[in-house]
Amino acid sequence: MASITLASIVCAATAAQSQTPPSFAPPGWDHGLALAEAHDKNPDSRIVEVDLTARIAEVEVAPGAKVRAWTYDGHIPGPLIRARVGDRVIVHFTNNLPQATTIHWHGVRVPIEMDGVPAISQPEIQSGDTFTYDFVVRDAGLYWYHPHVMSAAQVGFGLYGALLVEDPDEGVGVGDEITIVLSDIGFDRNGVLESPDSGGPAGMVFGREGAYVLVNGKVLPTLGARSGAPQRWRIVNAAKSRHFLLDLDGQPFYVIGADGGLLEKPQSTQSLLITPGERADVIVTPTRPKTGTLTLRSLLYNRGYGSVEFRNVEDLLTIAFTEEPTLPSSKLPAVHRDIVVPDMSDAKTVDVLLTLPPKGAGGKSEFQVNGRPFWKAKPFPARLGEKQIWIVKNESGFAHPFHLHGFFFLPLDEQLQPLRPMSWKDTINVPVDGTVRFLIVFDERPGMWMFHCHILDHAEGGLMGHVHLEPAPSPRPSS
Repeated sequence: MASITLASIVCAATAAQSQTPPSFAPPGWDHGLALAEAHDKNPDSRIVEVDLTARIAEVEVAPGAKVRAWTYDGHIPGPLIRARVGDRVIVHFTNNLPQATTIHWHGVRVPIEMDGVPAISQPEIQSGDTFTYDFVVRDAGLYWYHPHVMSAAQVGFGLYGALLVEDPDEGVGVGDEITIVLSDIGFDRNGVLESPDSGGPAGMVFGREGAYVLVNGKVLPTLGARSGAPQRWRIVNAAKSRHFLLDLDGQPFYVIGADGGLLEKPQSTQSLLITPGERADVIVTPTRPKTGTLTLRSLLYNRGYGSVEFRNVEDLLTIAFTEEPTLPSSKLPAVHRDIVVPDMSDAKTVDVLLTLPPKGAGGKSEFQVNGRPFWKAKPFPARLGEKQIWIVKNESGFAHPFHLHGFFFLPLDEQLQPLRPMSWKDTINVPVDGTVRFLIVFDERPGMWMFHCHILDHAEGGLMGHVHLEPAPSPRPSS
């Protein structure tokens, strides 16, 4: 959208921030978490060209806990793809799985032909076939990639990876940075993946969660730190159902960015909810507690019946401190971003109601959008250049992370004013019995764009649809 393309990112720059920011972390601080990175084989500094293969591989997620997972290049998560704003990204993808697949570039404003939705933007990539994804990354931020063929099963089996688009001029000023992919997976003692239809209709309604909770593909890894030294964490929730309500023993998260890059201004919080598909860009300053150990945990969050009853807080990550004295506290960078709010006076209102009616014939449960599951629904109409305010009301009894392909949107409050601090989003949590509102500017790229709940079982259970973005009508010739 034009307002995003032209939005400037302004930082409170100091002489120190204009140089390479200092690193305070101990040597090897991230070895237990560092992601494999894709190899860029193109010598052009503005083209990132990589080969990527989907295949089954044995992966060890904890000592002695091995699974025959579905992977990108043999890794869970798949390799981190790094690019800079404005780079052309070329991914030569090969499918060596026993099933067709695609890649969707979650949050990236790609051409419709690159969006990875079968029968809409491209044919399914059959086993043994290849496909080349080719697009320009226009927005700084953390994005991710995953399939859109039987996505609940394939993501649950391990198919996901991160795409980090960096802006060398943003000047955040923190020298120690890591990308963190949160997820989970289910398998038995023999390393056999849990069936994607486990639990039957009840499993679909709840949204299936794997018993092994993973941070960068590992169960309870360790991250090194010097007490009092800031670290920048770029976090994505790649789980197909699990919500992560992060807690660092009450130590604050200094949130500087979300799905579509930097926020209008930072926001400090003691707990941080990241729902499936969402991202967060945060600065943390781990400080050694009296016990000497610090653990990142996921607290219980009510996303519907069964999500908090008889369940435990999950330990995600252990922070191991050096013996160095705690660094004196210092002011965190006053990062901010100028976000231009589009004129909403001519915006069209679109009402969206999410429901879960009583079981129908044959005892089948199905989520519905405006009274229909996706297989019975008609696309939502939109015209090129049109602005729409979506009011999404949730009466289904379960929370839904609502994701729109191809476009960012601006969250609004009950008075239809931007929520502060402002941020561009592509995924937003619609809580149980809650309502969210957001503005979309359909300013480019006509096509059929998907929206869906990013609890992927819910999407396949009916909570999915499309926006048919048509070109603006041609002006009538004067008589």
